[in-house]
Parts: sequence; C-alpha cells; structure tokens
Amino acid sequence: MIPSESVCYIFHWEKYSHMKQMMNLIVLATAFALAIPAFAQPAATKATTAAKMTTDSKMTKKAAMVPPTDAEIADAKAKGMVWVNTETKVYHKDGTYYGKTKRGKFMMAADADKAGYRAAKESPIGKKKKTTAPAAK
Repeated sequence: MIPSESVCYIFHWEKYSHMKQMMNLIVLATAFALAIPAFAQPAATKATTAAKMTTDSKMTKKAAMVPPTDAEIADAKAKGMVWVNTETKVYHKDGTYYGKTKRGKFMMAADADKAGYRAAKESPIGKKKKTTAPAAK
C-alpha cells in the first residue's frame, strides 16, 4: 500500500521558500543593526575632550622616558640610591633590573618606602642548593 501525499511529508525547500526568504531577511536585518552603531560616533563633550588630552599628555610623558646611561647608573649606586620600577611598585638595590626596567627612577630607599614601594624579593633562580658531601666510610 502506497501512502497518499497528504499523509507522506517529504521536506521540500520549494514548499518552504517563504521561510527561507524570511530567514535571509532576519539575518540581513541583524547584520545591519549590529553594523550601524559601530560607525556612529558619539558627540564630543568637554569631559571626554579633557580626558583625551590628559591621556595624550600621559602617553607623551611615557614615550619621552629615556633610560639612564651607564654613568648615571654608576653614580646612583655610589650615592646608595635604589632603582624604583614605577609600574610594579618594586625597587631594586642592585642586580639585573637596576636601572634597566622600562619605567622607573632613582630614589633613596627610605623615600621609596615612604612612597609605598616595596623592596624586590631575592630570586630563587640562580641560587645553588646546599649539597652535603657524601659521608666518608
């Protein structure tokens, strides 16, 4: 017995072409709705303009940061100064990072402590483990 067409439902896109067109329309409308705010620019206010000027001046100061020369580093060491990494709020008395970080300045250790900076911890890397000699028999 062969089922009649009214009973047998075979999925044909031809029957549902209106649904396919509707889905395409929804996708297209969503794409436009998401794209329009990306191109719109808010009106500039005095507050945003002032904030932008402040940010630009900070960036200029950071870009103008010149690393200390070897002579300046030697002079600071002789004076007993520490190198303060202003980004991490850590100061170095000597070692690899003394005068070498991107953002920093020389200060006296007491002044660095008062300003809220902390001393760098000694790195466990490079330390030799204490080994004991094997016991003599």
